[in-house]
Amino acid sequence: MIFIKSFLFFAFLLVFTPSYAIMCFIAFPFMRAHKRYELVKGWNITITGLAKYLCGIDYEVIGMENITSMMDRPVILMSKHQSAWETIALLALMPKQLCFVFKRELLWIPFFGWALGMLRMIHINRSKTAAASLSITSQGKRYLSQGLWIIIFPEGTRTPVGATTTYLKGGARLAHATNAWVIPIAHNAGHCWPKNGFLKYPGKITVSIGPAINSTDKTAGALHTATEEWIEKEMRVIDAQAYKPN
Repeated sequence: MIFIKSFLFFAFLLVFTPSYAIMCFIAFPFMRAHKRYELVKGWNITITGLAKYLCGIDYEVIGMENITSMMDRPVILMSKHQSAWETIALLALMPKQLCFVFKRELLWIPFFGWALGMLRMIHINRSKTAAASLSITSQGKRYLSQGLWIIIFPEGTRTPVGATTTYLKGGARLAHATNAWVIPIAHNAGHCWPKNGFLKYPGKITVSIGPAINSTDKTAGALHTATEEWIEKEMRVIDAQAYKPN
């Protein structure tokens, strides 16, 4: 049954995504930037809902008050990265327009990547580290000043359930350079939507949103440490079984 539902989910994506992207391409020239975002967000809402009702991937959000209390301030979200689910669902769940930082290769993905290229996002060439850092800072300042929030996955790549990896410091440096607040996010989506996995498993994902961290009274290094420590500590609360010693 899991295979059948996963196959149906994949088949829907295969048909729905190109169709939705074509609609966006037709509509975008006649829309302002924030309206383009809202149109694209409809895809995220649809896919998150389909994953819930077809594959049984439900979710609960803890700490949403930490989001709503910061609506008028510059914020950088830093999230755990275990699967594709959070890259889709967080955009659907957040009340503010999000600006993703991602490798430019994603722009080459047919339909999905092409639509991303028409939004206010930060895409970088990871092979040129120095240039990428400067690009993130300059673009980040501009988008934060326009009222967007930035979302970064500081692990840099999807991390298997129960695993830990070194967090990259780019997000903390950007927050320090822009005086933005940091909101850390922990979740256990990898159980239901494994990295590179075709099968989607039923279950309830817990998304835990931490209190905002002020960047103005911390060095970039201290901000990086505080963010990583909160996320990893919270992971051991919401997914304690995955971090038990063998």
